[in-house]
Amino acid sequence: MDNTPQTETRLAHERLDAYTVAIEFIEVAHLVSQRLPRTKGQIGDQLTRASEGIVLRIAEGAGAEWRSADQKRYFRSARGSAMECAAVLDICRTRGVGSPEQLQHGRQLLIRLVQMLTRLAKAG
Repeated sequence: MDNTPQTETRLAHERLDAYTVAIEFIEVAHLVSQRLPRTKGQIGDQLTRASEGIVLRIAEGAGAEWRSADQKRYFRSARGSAMECAAVLDICRTRGVGSPEQLQHGRQLLIRLVQMLTRLAKAG
């Protein structure tokens, strides 16, 4: 039996830096959304759904690599969800919800995500 360590096999989306950043953003979004109304249609629910949508669309886009039109659509959709999250963080800032550090960190992650998703959508 070969005991050589093997590199863990990763799915296509797990190899994307955008996916890693999106997962990191979900952690921030979760902390902030806990302080917001979370019933259906409320701002906390929107933040949760949009942040999860980023991750899901990135995974779908990475899985659609054989069809670049689909890939572009998924990455553009993820970018739209990131923009929605940025707007929610602005609302949180104006309402005094979440720490300034959390909101700033979330904003920085979203800026990176939007930049990466823009490039992915153009390259797809």
